[in-house]
Amino acid sequence: MMPIKTIRIVETDRDLLSRLKRYTGVKGFNVLCRWALCMSLADPNPTSVDPLGAMSNLEIDWDVFAGQHKEVYWAVVVQRVHEDGLPTDEVTLTREFYRHLHRGLGQLANLAQKPTIRHLLSRVA
Repeated sequence: MMPIKTIRIVETDRDLLSRLKRYTGVKGFNVLCRWALCMSLADPNPTSVDPLGAMSNLEIDWDVFAGQHKEVYWAVVVQRVHEDGLPTDEVTLTREFYRHLHRGLGQLANLAQKPTIRHLLSRVA
């Protein structure tokens, strides 16, 4: 099963990304999104909240989002969905990817008002 080709971000999540970008100095939204995804996947609780709201103009190509490890990121999402007892069909995988990304962005934003890169990395690693 192929991963999402283009990641589309809702306005509220784009706002969080913009704030995180300013606070951390990380230049690419794709890096922050990868951190967010990993944070959420590391959380043992199931996801429950869909990202809602208007779509922003921010889109990230899967190859840019995942970089050289694109197969690994998708395999980890598939594994997590399987471990959560959900079907691994395309619709469920896509929904869970967006739920994890949304939850992870919230987790990153809640670490601190102005997190440092060292603090973020210590939480993600």
